[in-house]
Amino acid sequence: MACAAPSIGLGYKANDTVEAVLQRQVGHVVELRLSSGETIKGKVEQVSASTLHLTELVGQELFEAVVVLDDISAVTVRSASQR
Repeated sequence: MACAAPSIGLGYKANDTVEAVLQRQVGHVVELRLSSGETIKGKVEQVSASTLHLTELVGQELFEAVVVLDDISAVTVRSASQR
């Protein structure tokens, strides 16, 4: 996978939506668990009110994906290193 920007962690706030969490991850790699149980991992390119554009999919680097936000049940990111 090409170099993505270093992780910034979730930066979670109590009133966050999936869209807000993903907006902060633009340019970073995320792993998504979908409501179907499948997982997909890639770099967040763009987020809209209803969809997410992922590029550089892990294991499928030449592919891109559009994911419906309502189908996401979890967002996982690599957290900043602990000291």
